[in-house]
Amino acid sequence: MTDDKLTQEQADEKLIDKAFQELLDRYLESRHRKKVEIITKAFNFARQAHKGVRRRSGEPYILHPIAVARIACCEIGLGSTSICAALLHDVVEDTDYTVEDIENLFGPKIAQIVDGLTKISGGIFGDRASAQAENFKKLLLTMNDDIRVILIKIADRLHNMRTLGSMLPSKQYKIAGETLYIYAPLANRLGLNKIKTELEDLSFKYEHLEAYQEIENKLKATQEERETVFEEFTAPIRAQLDKMGIPYRILARIKSPYSIWNKMQNKHITFEEIYDILAVRIIFTPRNEEEELNDCFNIYVAISRIYKPHPDRLRDWVSHPKANGYQALHVTLMSNKGQWIEVQIRSERMNDVAEQGFAAHWKYKEGGGSEDEGELSKWLKTIKEILDDPQPDALDFLDTIKLNLFASEIFVFTPKGEIKTMPQNATALDFAFSIHTFLGSHCIGAKVNHKLVPLSHKLQSGDQIEILTSKSQKVQPSWINFATTAKAKAKIQSILKREKKEFQMQGEDLLNAFFKEEGLEYNERNIQKLCTLHNLKSADELTYKIGQKSIVLGDAERNELKEKPTATSWKKYIPFAFGNNKPKQPKTEQPPQALSIDKKKIVKLTPDELQKNYIIADCCKPIPGDDVLGYIDDNNRIIIHKRQCPIAAQLKTSFGNRLLAVQWEIGKALNFPVNVYIKGIDGIGVLNQVTQIISRQLNVNIHKLNIESNDGIFEGRIQLFVHDVDDVNTICANLKKLESINKVTRIENFDDKITD
Repeated sequence: MTDDKLTQEQADEKLIDKAFQELLDRYLESRHRKKVEIITKAFNFARQAHKGVRRRSGEPYILHPIAVARIACCEIGLGSTSICAALLHDVVEDTDYTVEDIENLFGPKIAQIVDGLTKISGGIFGDRASAQAENFKKLLLTMNDDIRVILIKIADRLHNMRTLGSMLPSKQYKIAGETLYIYAPLANRLGLNKIKTELEDLSFKYEHLEAYQEIENKLKATQEERETVFEEFTAPIRAQLDKMGIPYRILARIKSPYSIWNKMQNKHITFEEIYDILAVRIIFTPRNEEEELNDCFNIYVAISRIYKPHPDRLRDWVSHPKANGYQALHVTLMSNKGQWIEVQIRSERMNDVAEQGFAAHWKYKEGGGSEDEGELSKWLKTIKEILDDPQPDALDFLDTIKLNLFASEIFVFTPKGEIKTMPQNATALDFAFSIHTFLGSHCIGAKVNHKLVPLSHKLQSGDQIEILTSKSQKVQPSWINFATTAKAKAKIQSILKREKKEFQMQGEDLLNAFFKEEGLEYNERNIQKLCTLHNLKSADELTYKIGQKSIVLGDAERNELKEKPTATSWKKYIPFAFGNNKPKQPKTEQPPQALSIDKKKIVKLTPDELQKNYIIADCCKPIPGDDVLGYIDDNNRIIIHKRQCPIAAQLKTSFGNRLLAVQWEIGKALNFPVNVYIKGIDGIGVLNQVTQIISRQLNVNIHKLNIESNDGIFEGRIQLFVHDVDDVNTICANLKKLESINKVTRIENFDDKITD
């Protein structure tokens, strides 16, 4: 062994020992029982199992499980069982050891968690869409067995995101997209607000580095100004709280870069137009447990005497906690400088729950569980019900689940006054299905606050709902258009699917009888003839229509079947004869091989290449300067999408192996269409000023123009041909200089609706 190698090994050992000691020190500082022996045993076992293995970054592999264990301990607040499982989470997947070995050495509970983590290893989304849905189902099912499985999985993903820089760009897009699509909302749903925010920011950083850095720079540049506002605003609040004698601390909460960027995108506004970057957080220690609620409201009353509260912006999450356990009072106050500032009031216990989610409840739990854990159980029960009727399409399935992950809550009441938590924008139909599937499937209408409303009526917090039913009512296909909850959508689709199957079976019987009566064979060729006659794509569609009685078998079918095929018509049966009538599934095991592309390199988009080999996605219409990625489709074409495009988001989570890192190298050689939206005060000559700037000053060709004026306010949409994003930014900046214009923004489609 060489001295260099020995030195490297010694350096590695020292690094590993230091990382583990830091983990132990932080564990010993926690409120958990001090089970150091079993943690040390798990560490030594994992260290030996991963010996000699390195991560892509070059560091010893064991540092990853140590880091995951540290996140589980320090940032989620889990105890020795979870720390051991985190240390061992890759052993079964990456080495020859089995779950049985783990059970023999560490007992059934740790083995069960490691087994759950092994089943969902390698990312939720594999290379194949079907595997993706299956792994996601496994992930959700493990939450019913032991919620710690998903908490450790989130810790694992957080560390992977923190060390994502060593991965290839195409892998970064896939992992960042997957994180934003599923892991961040999962963390949010489990109350891990701090982790949710970091996952979002890291995903944003790897997908839109320039935008991320620009927002970070602007936050730094405006930091001093915010600190002055914070000090001036909180000074009288501190004085009042000191008089009340309640122990407290006041913190400034700054909106995260991702949250700022998201608002800029959704509202079509600039960084400077975002007014809620600063919020104030009051965290207090109650006089005693019974007085916690009263102290919260007393603080609210006291600060409302100092500053005027916004009448519509009081959020009482204290009396009615969110489904993820979050509790706080949110009030928006008008500062002396004429600025609205949100103040969040929460106790130390509430703050722990806000930071560490459901894991924090275990620190305060005495005896048999809590109301908040009941909320978690309800959510897990809903997830399980959806899993009982999974959708065949993987992306539909994911979107159905995501409805439950993202939704904010409202509180509504049953006729007897029982409170129910529902997602925001839930309808009367969603409420019916949340009570019982029978109630939902036979629902004909509802009474909201004693007034008759349709099933599509959107519910508001505080509504009291009574569901009206009829035994003759059946689930309608149109219901799927206004059902918003995962449970309602899943049940409607399941019932419709079952009914469709019944119609298909009836159709098969009728078709069989028809063929017998006509002395014909029930074969693929004859079925294909009828599909062609009725312009249908598959045998399933044909039997469904026959069973539904929308196709009645008669002379037309008789003539089509008895007509002898000519040489020309024979050709149309050949594809059917050598295949089947099932829709073609995308081949996702490997990306198409016809393209000779080195995926380790960033593909350069030159003018010549762009015109020959690439397609600009119509859904998001990227232009040079936009953050983009390439996707190899089923026909070996490379489609260029914006990275934040909703279609690209689904591609990142489902077909990550087909993604390419691409880079614009167009220069000013090509022109691209782009749409710009303007709004301002109407007046004589405004249109002339706009066209002068675009056409004469900037020499840009206007392709399409639409200006509408209403009550002295005008809105305009302009389609231009530009070279790149810089051109768009120059145009927008110049138009903003006009006194009459107060909003200028790029939009994807000419007719996009813009809301302030």
